[in-house]
Amino acid sequence: MVAVADKVVVITGGRRGLGAALVDEVLARGARKVYSTATTSFTDGRTQVVTHELEVRDAESVGALARLAGDADIVINNAGILIPEPLLTGHFDHMAKTFDINVFGPLRVTRAFAPILAANGGGAVVNVHSVLSWLAGSGAYGASKAAIWSVTNSLRVELASQGTQVVGVHAGFIDTDMVSDIPMEKTTPAEVARRIVDGLEAGAAEVLIDDVTVNVKAALSGPVENLAFSMAQ
Repeated sequence: MVAVADKVVVITGGRRGLGAALVDEVLARGARKVYSTATTSFTDGRTQVVTHELEVRDAESVGALARLAGDADIVINNAGILIPEPLLTGHFDHMAKTFDINVFGPLRVTRAFAPILAANGGGAVVNVHSVLSWLAGSGAYGASKAAIWSVTNSLRVELASQGTQVVGVHAGFIDTDMVSDIPMEKTTPAEVARRIVDGLEAGAAEVLIDDVTVNVKAALSGPVENLAFSMAQ
């Protein structure tokens, strides 16, 4: 388990939505410094927050962040993209972009920061997944979240020897701009952030944010036909 107080935290996609809520949450729990990233430059007036441009698809950009944040104790891979296109008829370039950001992006960041975390005592990596990791019918987005779930599970094994806690987060719909047009029940970013940090500090390997996520995870042992998802639900 990793307590946030007096730690240095890196949060990708920290400018808005869940990322911004995570910045607020770790600061409220006493984080010493937060590196908050976005794809374009932005400012944050709080002295503990260091803002930085990051493109998770670009290894050089990720490397620059790692060189800046050599004091990091905790890395939260929150940055992601939602392009709701079906697998059979969607634009293939859009699907490739989805995987590059949602799967290879967190992997690039984790690879860059793994030696830093080891040198700083182990620390933690938190990857934000989705309930759609387990549900069919969400196209390339769901497929990418299934892939990052698998990546996280493997990283947990590979990073265990250096004492790095690896946390996978699954949530249903979070009330952010990304899913503003989807008519589903949503959890506030602040509540999701609180539960993520609760899990991190409790030593959890996986955090299931809401009831729908708990129920879907439990259903994985049942018929695969029960794992279909429709935006019309």
